[in-house]
Amino acid sequence: MKRAKRLYILFGVLVAVCIATVCVLQYDQKQEEIQTSGETILTVDADTVSALDWETETASLAFHKDGSWLYDEDEAFPVSEEKISDLLAEFEDFRAAFVIEDVTDFAQYGLDEPVCTIDITTSDTSYEVQLGDFSSMDSQRYVSIGDGNVYLAVSDPLDSFDLELSDMIAHDEVLSFDEVSSIRFDGPEAYDVVWQEYTEDNAYTLCSDDVYYKQDGDGLLPLDTSSVESYLSSISNTDFTDYVTYNVTDEELASYGLDDPEVTVAVEYTELDSKDEASSTFTLSVSRDPVEQAAQAAEEVLNNGSSAAESAEEAITAYARINDSKIVYKISASSYEALMACTYDDLRHTEVLTADFADVTGFDISLEGQVYTITSRGSGDGKTFLFDDEELDISGLEAALTAVSADEFTDESPSQKEELGMTVTLDSETHPKVQIEFYRYDGEHCLAVVDGAPFALVPRSAVVDLIEAVNAIVL
Repeated sequence: MKRAKRLYILFGVLVAVCIATVCVLQYDQKQEEIQTSGETILTVDADTVSALDWETETASLAFHKDGSWLYDEDEAFPVSEEKISDLLAEFEDFRAAFVIEDVTDFAQYGLDEPVCTIDITTSDTSYEVQLGDFSSMDSQRYVSIGDGNVYLAVSDPLDSFDLELSDMIAHDEVLSFDEVSSIRFDGPEAYDVVWQEYTEDNAYTLCSDDVYYKQDGDGLLPLDTSSVESYLSSISNTDFTDYVTYNVTDEELASYGLDDPEVTVAVEYTELDSKDEASSTFTLSVSRDPVEQAAQAAEEVLNNGSSAAESAEEAITAYARINDSKIVYKISASSYEALMACTYDDLRHTEVLTADFADVTGFDISLEGQVYTITSRGSGDGKTFLFDDEELDISGLEAALTAVSADEFTDESPSQKEELGMTVTLDSETHPKVQIEFYRYDGEHCLAVVDGAPFALVPRSAVVDLIEAVNAIVL
């Protein structure tokens, strides 16, 4: 009898366990179906929204639409329409992965004190979206839309709405200039740069890569294309996001040094992807903080022209303004220095021979009182160089000559002995010859003269390498 009773008890326990197992399996199956269903719980047409505000633990922001989007607290603030559109896009098709119906205790989901409350007003209704805790198990956010349910959202709105006011500004547009027709510099030097396509009869340059020229009276001075394009890239790559004011007054411009900028650059360009491909002008004004600049100038006077600052980059506070925008940006010291490097010497060629070496056909070289002549025959890739009618490998001379470039430009005339002179013959009717001379200057430099005009101080070591390359041929 006792044995039978025990069997009944065991059988009852077994039945209970089986029932519980079936229930758990059914619950898990139902939960899985809901998690993968992607049910849409909210659909808001962005075009009908007239107001949007939200509050997080760090910010409370409100915007309304009156033709364009405006910031409630200051309608002068330039609101990014694109940013507003991105925020509203969250709710065009807002989906839930899991639904908890008829909730009585919202606190367990963090919805008694939401981390973010979003209010959306349209032409005919209003929505309130509350964001609660983040479920680490499901890697999703608990959300309430005011219908008595709690949802696990497929995407977390807090990723988009965790913003400060500065994130909502419509920054001035900075372009990568497609086709530049001219540049105007006002600052350390005031001059114009024009774009001109290279032709073989170009009277102003030896280099086929040259397309930018400084206007010099009725003539043109060639600029190094890579240097000009690098300067334009420094404009495009400057970080114009750290604004110090979005509604500057004429009086306030002086406090940033922008009432009389140190440098103003006006770039006339054409956007190739624009419908009409009309030319536009982009203007950038740059200045250093005037108080800081005055303090450093006074310090340099006290230190006989040298600054005692340990780091020039750390000591520089600089500002920029695009076109006639009301926004003033603080820019980095490195950007300021790059934008200030816009003089002719900053953008001109540094190499003593700007012609393509492929156009060189011969040399008359003066060294230690002797003149050596190197000729060539053939053309293009089949061209060979000769010395005393013997073919020679010109690569060492080519490498040494093309490596000589300016450390410092100068108009100082030579006063010491000539170290090396050469007349370079070119395959060009417009520029058949280039005369290059190197004179002693000091222990570190030689003075280079090109076509009779002082050009630059060049490293003495580079001139020594060039002399050794010549000796390797003629001795």
